[in-house]
Amino acid sequence: MANTLNFPLSFGDISLWLAVTAIILLITSELISPHYGKTNLHIEKKRLRNVALTVGSLFLITVVIRIYEIIIAS
Repeated sequence: MANTLNFPLSFGDISLWLAVTAIILLITSELISPHYGKTNLHIEKKRLRNVALTVGSLFLITVVIRIYEIIIAS
């Protein structure tokens, strides 16, 4: 009996996760102030926004792949 390892997430699940993460990061990067409260925590707004845009781009790539699969299948 051969053991097979099935990946628990589908392509759609990963696409949805990327979309939600991108939205949360982008909203966070736009709403936070550079000096968050009275703590010594310094949040680099530019880096956070770049990460949000990168994750958003990955989501768009997954959408293009899904569209391509639909076109090829028909």
